[in-house]
Amino acid sequence: MAKRPGAPRAQDKLIFLLSLVPYLIDRERVTVDEAARHFGLPPQQIREAVELLTVSGVPGDTRQYLAGDLFDIDWGSFEEDDEIVLTHRVALDDSPRFSAREASALIAGLQSLQRLPEFVDSDVIGGVMAKLARGASSAPGQLAVTESYSAAAVGIIRSALAAGRSVEFDYVDARGSTEARLVDPLRLESQDQDWYLYGWCHLREATRRFRLDRMTQLRESAAEVVFREADVVVPTALFEPSDSDRTVTVLVRNSVLALIDDYVVAVDRPTGAASLEAADPDVTATLRLAHHHGLKRLVAAHPGLITVLGPEDARVAVADWAAAGLAQYRTPPSD
Repeated sequence: MAKRPGAPRAQDKLIFLLSLVPYLIDRERVTVDEAARHFGLPPQQIREAVELLTVSGVPGDTRQYLAGDLFDIDWGSFEEDDEIVLTHRVALDDSPRFSAREASALIAGLQSLQRLPEFVDSDVIGGVMAKLARGASSAPGQLAVTESYSAAAVGIIRSALAAGRSVEFDYVDARGSTEARLVDPLRLESQDQDWYLYGWCHLREATRRFRLDRMTQLRESAAEVVFREADVVVPTALFEPSDSDRTVTVLVRNSVLALIDDYVVAVDRPTGAASLEAADPDVTATLRLAHHHGLKRLVAAHPGLITVLGPEDARVAVADWAAAGLAQYRTPPSD
């Protein structure tokens, strides 16, 4: 028997029905006309598909397709207001979901991502956050991610890179000194939670790495760059040693050495039966660092896995810094 002209194929019907369910779930409440415009179909075909949906489902333990095994809608809204509202979903409710805490963590990450210049006003990220909120096992907590200075700085530096111009800023180095810098930007990179600019520093007449959160008064210069990435060697290591660096001795878990390799000068591995039996033994390592500020960050990034052995002023600096941080969480005694 010939197929009637204009009648949709069975395969097309199936694809449409499989698309209709997540569409209705995402929007919670939608008019027949809105759905018709979205799928490019006549409103009557949408109504027939919704009616078919209400007799579709997955059989439960009884294998008899009882009421709880089928999709259902708000029939009052459907018949009186021409609106589609799913009131019961089948099978999809049994799929694994994010917990409220997991959804909150993901939403916070997406909010941070959305603040980067290339993702500003992204409808895609907003849609994903809405789906995460609706699809969690319970309502996720309300989060607000404040815009960091680094996010704004990334936009300024990327603009300068695209325009081929230098950037100017005041920079606080690891020793706490502030100097005005004029830099030809070469590359932007992120390491964990920090953003770094690799560039040719006109003050030092060499390539240098700058942390964006240590910059102030950052602005795009009117001067065109002298050096581009193809003209100079951009360092690959996170830490570039200099003659003014200090050495520090630490006790560190063996598995952490690979994570701090840029700073390691020498390693003294333990000997003896007890030490060799340990799956992940502690080793003594000598690190080379520009200042105690870098040591504090290193210890904080690997809590409980790095112990400062010496010199004494390094131990005191890290201990005082940790105590000051802990004091921020202590509630003062009440009267």
